[in-house]
Amino acid sequence: MAAVAESASRAGLIEPPAWSRALLPRLIEAQRGRWALWLAPLVVSGILGYFALPAEPPAWLGAAALTACIAAWAGLRGAWPLGPTLVAVAAVAAGFSAAQLRAAGTGTPILDGRLGPVSVQGRIVEIAPLPGEGGRVLLEELSIKRLTPEETPKRVRIRIAVPLGALAPGDEITILAELLAPPPPAAPGGFDYQRQAWFEGIGAVGFAYGAVREHVPGPPASHWSDFWAELRHRVTLRILAAMPEPEDAIAAALMTGHQGAIPNDIIEAMRDSGLAHLLSISGLHIGLIAGILLFGLRAGIALVPWLALRIPAKKVAAVAALIATAAYVLLAGATVPTQRAFLMTAIVMLAVLTDRSPFTMRLVAWAAAAVVLVRPEAVLGASFQMSFAAVTALIAAHESLASRLPAPHGLAARVARAIAGIALTSLVAGAATAPFAAYHFHRLADYGVLANMIAVPITGFWVMPLAVLAFALMPFGLEASALAPMGWGIDAIIWVARWVAALPGAAIAVPAVPPAALALFVQGGLWLSLWRGRWRWLGVAPLPVAALLTALHPPPDLLISSDGAVVAIRDETGALRLSDPRKGGIAVETWLERNGQEIRLSWPIPEQGGGCDGEGCRAEVKGRRIAFALTPAAAAEECGRADLVISTRFLKRGRCRGTLLIDRGALWRAGPHALWLTEEGVRVQTVRAFRGDRPWVADRNRPPSSLPAFLPWPGQ
Repeated sequence: MAAVAESASRAGLIEPPAWSRALLPRLIEAQRGRWALWLAPLVVSGILGYFALPAEPPAWLGAAALTACIAAWAGLRGAWPLGPTLVAVAAVAAGFSAAQLRAAGTGTPILDGRLGPVSVQGRIVEIAPLPGEGGRVLLEELSIKRLTPEETPKRVRIRIAVPLGALAPGDEITILAELLAPPPPAAPGGFDYQRQAWFEGIGAVGFAYGAVREHVPGPPASHWSDFWAELRHRVTLRILAAMPEPEDAIAAALMTGHQGAIPNDIIEAMRDSGLAHLLSISGLHIGLIAGILLFGLRAGIALVPWLALRIPAKKVAAVAALIATAAYVLLAGATVPTQRAFLMTAIVMLAVLTDRSPFTMRLVAWAAAAVVLVRPEAVLGASFQMSFAAVTALIAAHESLASRLPAPHGLAARVARAIAGIALTSLVAGAATAPFAAYHFHRLADYGVLANMIAVPITGFWVMPLAVLAFALMPFGLEASALAPMGWGIDAIIWVARWVAALPGAAIAVPAVPPAALALFVQGGLWLSLWRGRWRWLGVAPLPVAALLTALHPPPDLLISSDGAVVAIRDETGALRLSDPRKGGIAVETWLERNGQEIRLSWPIPEQGGGCDGEGCRAEVKGRRIAFALTPAAAAEECGRADLVISTRFLKRGRCRGTLLIDRGALWRAGPHALWLTEEGVRVQTVRAFRGDRPWVADRNRPPSSLPAFLPWPGQ
């Protein structure tokens, strides 16, 4: 799309007329050729608009808007200023249409509630190892007792505790399992794994009881996807068998994309040190593989004079590197990040073949538009957002600084420039991805530049070259000779991660960032990156506004889990206190992360105006008495005394007069609740209301909640 718009710009179809150029000559000339770069962000805006809707729009809406824009533009023949405006609106409509089309062509029945123990029969699509013995299997072609074919999900992901070497993709197995719906967000605005699973065709997750009951080995791989899935599994097993823990798990993550076996303490150290990006195959790894192969093959050809004189070594090496990189992407599961990275790598190799510079912003714009039009849901993921933010910022920095820096003379100057380049790359990429890290992970690594300056060269010059060598030696059974020294490099990276993570203030917990603030950060960053000249510095203006919005964003005063097992209240210091710190699991962890909090605290003790016992908990929040009742008797006792009663039982609202009531029925209908207490009443936001009536919402067929969005205090 970017290329089409660029051609149109050169042809004069979306350029302003002479009178406008006379008014703004400097701006027009300075930004010539840059207007088309905004088409990719506009496409993304259309996709985000689709996902932000509270209900599914008419199927014809996006296509009709796109057709109308194209027809109007053709009728006006690109006349200024309506012509460029229609091009922009058409880009938004194209993104909206792509999201609609993708949603219409995918999805799965989603299990609503819990089912099991139940017999599950299916064909293994993928096997992912976990720490210790066992792993997760992805099954399709399912037969599930107590579910009709119409109710049966396309795929389920189940944790099993059996040796993975006995299984292979393509095998049919029967297991006794407990199934439940993929988890929805733990709080309004939280990560929606259920939506992600729906687009992957996964309608249930769970765990198996005991061993596999029936196992029928599958036939030889007959489909392209089956071949790569089986090869991925076998390569992963050979890596795990050839290396000690935990180096084997990280090697598997770098070579086949399986991260599940990495211990949690290493994941936390990598995250707090700013090195978590090294664990997931993305642009860095794809680029390293392609670069290692390109320069290695070119050097190998140069060592054979007869061959070097007869073939274009650089271009032959580029083609071979691209083919090998494509195999690496398929071996890693061809996830959205690897697809994006491969697409950009392919464009780089094409530039090498045509003797053109690959480091241009058009490369990023074209790759972004291609990825989001094929997989629109990728826009919502942290991987897509952070990878494109980093690449866009790095190319913008390259465009700005490349012509200003003098060429180094001498070995010392070249080494100094290389070190400065690594530091600048880490600084620019870290600054570009920091808003997304705060939004998705609620954590910022303060010493990420330091950690990356040490770990990235180890990865690029030691670990990944040995990974390439291990791949080459695997057909001969000699991979251990490369994997052993590769493990030494991985050990060094782990040491760096732990050392940096242990430094004082290495990681900062960040409270939840509102979407409006993130949008301002993105707008400012794009303005800084895509424009040229002094005009670009206007992009700085939205950044302090975004920071102010984040600082002033009011967090909820109470949080209630979907099953009513845990209630969190906010104390005077802003910390969340839990009715039972031992319960809640991932929901409570999400609450604490979104609050920028690292430890679990209990409700206030009686001396502090609160307390818990076998009947429930009581506390005072913003001058209002809050009661969490575990039994009907406790709820009856608090009715009329407390301002707000939260009950784990189904209660009739009329039996609790003089008190606001949120019972088990409201939680069942609407999911987790977030409450803000004001002088006038309680503002209520639920996960169900936040997500809307969309196809990926498992409980959308449940009766709507009877609670309004605002509850006035009794007597007001």
